[in-house]
Amino acid sequence: MMSFLNAFQGYYQIFLEPQDQEKTSFITKQGIFCYRVMPFGLKNAGATYQRLLNKAFKYMIGRNIKVYIDDMLVKSHSRESHIQDLRECFDVIRPLGMKLNPSKCTFGVQGGKFLGYLISCRGIEANPEKIKAIQEMSPPTTKKEVQKLTERMAALSRLLSRGAERGLPFFKTLRKAESFSWNKECQEAFDKLKEYLSKPPLLTKPQVGEMLYIYLSASEEAVSAVLVRAEGREHQPVYYISKVLQGTELKYPPIEKLALVLVVAARKLRPYFHLTK
Repeated sequence: MMSFLNAFQGYYQIFLEPQDQEKTSFITKQGIFCYRVMPFGLKNAGATYQRLLNKAFKYMIGRNIKVYIDDMLVKSHSRESHIQDLRECFDVIRPLGMKLNPSKCTFGVQGGKFLGYLISCRGIEANPEKIKAIQEMSPPTTKKEVQKLTERMAALSRLLSRGAERGLPFFKTLRKAESFSWNKECQEAFDKLKEYLSKPPLLTKPQVGEMLYIYLSASEEAVSAVLVRAEGREHQPVYYISKVLQGTELKYPPIEKLALVLVVAARKLRPYFHLTK
């Protein structure tokens, strides 16, 4: 069971130090004013807010809650434990004086949208709207349209097996300084991407203390990794990672490319390594 919470104008719930308030001054016809709370638009606003929530929910994150900026997901194995988890969550929220947005909160459901993905008891699935956006695209005719395609792929990167390799022809097209060229290689990659997204994978959730496995792959121009968990004789994907090689990375021997993707995966998947074997 899950509940989705959203903080109401989260940044405004963090008060500024009195000596820093004048730094946010702005001029209007009525005079000069300044913020008493952290406004939107500050360079470090997102990091400051996330750091506050990480500190406040440090004993819950990874156990029964996920937090990203102003979005929170409380998850439980049963209805009874969910009530207790919600109580624990609100015990953290109240002392902070945090206000929630009722119109964006959902309680006691089996699934919903979170950070662009569909979260359910089955696992993590791609948002159908994001898949549809790619499936309904016509072959790009300009660099701007190719850039839009790569941005949509990036939004689904967690679910794309060898995503960097799949998008390599598109990235090469964007690098070209001369006029736009959509060649046969690009069209084949485009068709294969659509075919892959017609049956997107379901990402599963690992259990605390469970043994996980990571598989690495390296080609001439890209490296990939997938974190999986074992269910009997089958391996279920948890997270896909890929990277396009650049500069001196292209000259690495195969073993060093594998070492590179292992480092990239270790940094990206650190929360999983802390909770599992």
